[in-house]
Amino acid sequence: MKAKQTYLKGKSVFKVSLIVIGVTILTVYLTGENYHRTLTENFYLSLGIISTTLFLFMAYGLYQGVGLLDNFPKIENYKAKTPIFNSGNMPPTPDISVGDGIGGLLLSILLWIGITIILTVLLVLFEAVLWLSIFIILAMLYWVFFRALKFVFNKSADTKGDLGISALYALGYTSLYVGWIFGLVFIVDALG
Repeated sequence: MKAKQTYLKGKSVFKVSLIVIGVTILTVYLTGENYHRTLTENFYLSLGIISTTLFLFMAYGLYQGVGLLDNFPKIENYKAKTPIFNSGNMPPTPDISVGDGIGGLLLSILLWIGITIILTVLLVLFEAVLWLSIFIILAMLYWVFFRALKFVFNKSADTKGDLGISALYALGYTSLYVGWIFGLVFIVDALG
């Protein structure tokens, strides 16, 4: 009787990835206190730790024949909540003194209307940028932590039990997924 394939849940992989990133940040920070490294050296160290962990995880998963299940919440039909301008939670406008008399009254009314319009537009733009940024970050994390690893673990049926092929695939995918960041840091360092 053939054994069933082992599956990891996408949420579990995401949580472990966040722990690895946190441990990497903590390691770089704690070791950096004694060694006064540059920012570029810290990037290389962080990326080295993350790429080594990613390589070992993928090599082990490919060797064991692990699959990946998608248990992330669906975000295709996500709709933003009520915009700020419909919620009635506008911040108070600043207090500007313009003087006494009819001219001061008219000027203060015009300033009040102008500042209210400007604040409303700025808040609407801020909300749109904020929601768009959150959506883009979630989509990127979904791709990195699930789609890319699912693509890798689709090869697990071919690599199960073969350490050499598993390591070769893991090295190739690690180079693709993290190598471009190394290249980007190198180019920025060379230009700066």
